[in-house]
Amino acid sequence: MSFLPQLAFLIILATAGFILSKRVKFLKRNILLGKDETRNDQANARWKTMFLVAFGQKKMFKRLIPAFLHLLVYVGFIVINLEVLEFVLDGILGTHRLFAPILGSGYTVLMNIFEFLAVAVLFSCVVFLIRRNILKVERFTKPEMKGWPALDGNLILSIEIILMLAILSMNATDQILAGRGDAHYLELGTLFFSSLLQPIFEGLSNSSLVFIERFAWWFHIAGILAFAVYVTYSKHLHIFLAFPNTWYSNLKPKGEMQNMPEVTNEVNMMLGIPVENSSEAPAEIGRFGAKDINDLSWINLLNAYSCTECGRCTSECPANLTGKKLSPRKIMMDVRDRAEEVGKSLDAGGAGLEDGKSLLGDYISKEEINACTSCNACVEACPVNIDPLSIILQLRRYVAMEESGTPAQWNAMFQNMETSFSPWKFSPSDRFNWAEKVKEEEMK
Repeated sequence: MSFLPQLAFLIILATAGFILSKRVKFLKRNILLGKDETRNDQANARWKTMFLVAFGQKKMFKRLIPAFLHLLVYVGFIVINLEVLEFVLDGILGTHRLFAPILGSGYTVLMNIFEFLAVAVLFSCVVFLIRRNILKVERFTKPEMKGWPALDGNLILSIEIILMLAILSMNATDQILAGRGDAHYLELGTLFFSSLLQPIFEGLSNSSLVFIERFAWWFHIAGILAFAVYVTYSKHLHIFLAFPNTWYSNLKPKGEMQNMPEVTNEVNMMLGIPVENSSEAPAEIGRFGAKDINDLSWINLLNAYSCTECGRCTSECPANLTGKKLSPRKIMMDVRDRAEEVGKSLDAGGAGLEDGKSLLGDYISKEEINACTSCNACVEACPVNIDPLSIILQLRRYVAMEESGTPAQWNAMFQNMETSFSPWKFSPSDRFNWAEKVKEEEMK
């Protein structure tokens, strides 16, 4: 008995595992370039959020058709990958359909379920390709989706279609060989979907069928391993990161902005309000707001790597809808691209964050962040609870407090709020004059 197939399989498995582990370390290091932030409160609420949003796809169903198709792909991805366990064990042990004798007729039932899901995934991917490339759904045609992002989406969908066809072709040729009495293959009964493909292969010789069946098997398992590696370079990293990302969601009400602790403490001390550790010397503030990725929190960077590039945030953004340059999706893509650039520079022994570039200016412009209305529409729309507004606000704080670079109209508003406690330039004592006038009118 030759052990070459098993050796080849182990080499492929080890190579994929090595590349994947290196990439995971790279991503972890990049995410941890952000500042420390703790979000481990309300554990029960976080488990519930993760279960409903990441696992249950709750927010996807605001748009029913793509949600249903995505659910088919999602369930297919989870369930069909259970079969990969048998592939791996067969590859290591040199067996064929290891679980078939153990499960008996139940194995045939499972295979029919796997095939049904394979066809469902294939159908959904074809529809998604049509939506992207023929119907040209508007949110997939925005400027930030040109080039690699568009190619990435099409590549993933095409790969999934090919992998599903490989499963069906493998099963079809496998069962023809079993029906011809080949001892290596087991008759499984009726496999509905792959049986529809059998007429294509019926006229081939046994050797040709064995070649197609083995090629499909190797292609599928090698494809799955390659897919696992490729996903870490793709927007489809959200398959894995959606779960921790939703766990670390901001559970505060959407309209509640997070104040800067340094500024809050200063104001409280000026007002005579007790401050924790007030006896200690205040820590030196490195920077107000954010200019680069290391000024953001690691949760902001996790958000960026979890972005699905679906564009729901941008399609709901009132600034973008009225022709402004702001796209919340682009903000997240820019943060991720900057983290990748810094990470690669560090790995190459380069300057890293000291490369003369920054997130603000080189990736994201003031025009973009100034267009934001802080309405939280993007946060509400995101199917995995990403928070672009948090990043936008931190960038705006840097522009306002470090550069004094906000528009003149804004500066006038800031001054009015400081002196008159409102955006308008009139005395606080005159604020309710309008009510007195209304009362006078009513008394006439």
